Amino acid sequence: MPEVHGHCDPRFHYIAELLRHNLDSGADVGASVAITLDGEMVVDLWGGWADAAKTCPWQADTITTVWSSTKTVTALAALTLASRGQLDLNQRVAHYWPEFGCNGKAEILIRHLLSHTSGVSGWAQPVTVTDLYDWSKSTALLTEQAPWWKPGTASGYHDRNFGHLIGEVIRRITQQPLGAFVASEVAGPLQADFHIGLNCTEFGRVSNVIPFSGPLPIDEVKDHTSIAYKTLSSPNWKPDVSWTDEWRQADIGAANGQGNARSIARLMSVIACGGEVDGIKLLTPEIVNRIFEEQSNGKDLVLGGELRFGIGYALKNQSLPYFGEGRVCGWGGWGGSIAMADVERRMSISYVMNRMEGGMGGDRGPKFVEAAYAAL
Repeated sequence: MPEVHGHCDPRFHYIAELLRHNLDSGADVGASVAITLDGEMVVDLWGGWADAAKTCPWQADTITTVWSSTKTVTALAALTLASRGQLDLNQRVAHYWPEFGCNGKAEILIRHLLSHTSGVSGWAQPVTVTDLYDWSKSTALLTEQAPWWKPGTASGYHDRNFGHLIGEVIRRITQQPLGAFVASEVAGPLQADFHIGLNCTEFGRVSNVIPFSGPLPIDEVKDHTSIAYKTLSSPNWKPDVSWTDEWRQADIGAANGQGNARSIARLMSVIACGGEVDGIKLLTPEIVNRIFEEQSNGKDLVLGGELRFGIGYALKNQSLPYFGEGRVCGWGGWGGSIAMADVERRMSISYVMNRMEGGMGGDRGPKFVEAAYAAL
């Protein structure tokens, strides 16, 4: 029987019970859950197995691909630059990345990239995963295409290219690749064990994701001329792409972050605490407030559901009913990982696992969130 390790404030005892239940039932194979309050790690739990064969225990420092939960860290990196006055959220992307302004993209703003409303939700050209490993090639391709809808008028989830779009802006400003900037200016100062571009010396503690059975998201898109299909097919990938060395080492700020719940909750605690935690200030209060400026609210052109985006993060709506009331933001990753920050309650929550669920991620993560709110 898998064991649960770590610590849990007595108020949140049901979190430990829920994790233990998931591991006992097989709903989770290996997983971690973390919660901060006022910057303090009040829940830091992990358990189960790091491999599908159940031969290697999930350890305190086990990390895994968190898919689109990576976007929450990429957005935090951009907002860090905005707080320093180096990035204007209302400025045109082409101000920082001049080549991007061609073919109808001159009026796309930084906040459009961060809110998935830019009209450039994927690569127009046929691309492979290998192309994404080549930063110069993949960003050059993005400069050549036209938007697929009028920027700022709707959201269309920037599923694969979010990190390349934001990351190239960051690179133009700082002369650092996205992963290096995150390491030196975001995760590093917070001592958060989160990586976009993992050093090969750390591969031994990575848990490969365990793919779900059933169709991929793209398989359910019947109209091959739609924005959804064009986005999800550029490039199309399967979960096992994340098992490769090339994936782990690449700069894919939309999807290939390697971390665990502790590291993500630590990063999100900066937002939850108004921009500063443990004397480390990444965001100004003004930039934290801007996260909650609604940029879109309606049917997402890629994911199909009703989504509401602020700047960098999703906000509560009918599709995310488990978000608390007030200034709460976050997102999740393919298969079920979750990253959330609640400014009203100064709380951050994260759940990271290796066994993926299909569809939009299932209900394991939301149940942890609901249990956290019930404990307050």
